[in-house]
Amino acid sequence: MLNPINAEAVIRDGQVSGVFPDEIHEGVAWWVASCFVVVSQTHSLAVARDDHPITAEFFRRFCRGAVNAQHWACAVHDLGLAEERQLLRAMHELGAVPGALLATAEHEEQRSVTIRLYGSDGRRFSDSTGLGVIREMIANDHVPIPVNNGAKGHVEERHYVIARMEATK
Repeated sequence: MLNPINAEAVIRDGQVSGVFPDEIHEGVAWWVASCFVVVSQTHSLAVARDDHPITAEFFRRFCRGAVNAQHWACAVHDLGLAEERQLLRAMHELGAVPGALLATAEHEEQRSVTIRLYGSDGRRFSDSTGLGVIREMIANDHVPIPVNNGAKGHVEERHYVIARMEATK
């Protein structure tokens, strides 16, 4: 594995989180997304993010990892900028699909990137619901790779879902 991470330290407490670039790097987003699709056994996934510039690259890599997860041909619903409550509502509106929220926080001179994963029921992934499996897959270099181009998914921009929700408040 190129540029490995300490999976035990970064993938814990119901999320994937670490100081960028020391503990976590953009490639982790690909790994997490690919594993998340396989563990969730989903063909559809909602993804949202904050507006931090570092998050943008993690988001791009996350989407690429999800659409390239083995044979799942996952459709990634790009919700754009959204908060947790908006993501959870959109997941429900899109047919109870799993979801992910990516964010970056700055504390003094450190930037911490966080990826939160949610099951189709809207609950955050935990060790007992799949996060532990994802951690083990990454720690053991078993990140799913694409089978072929025919099995590749796609990203669908769905920013209007969040805009519509905000308009009906």
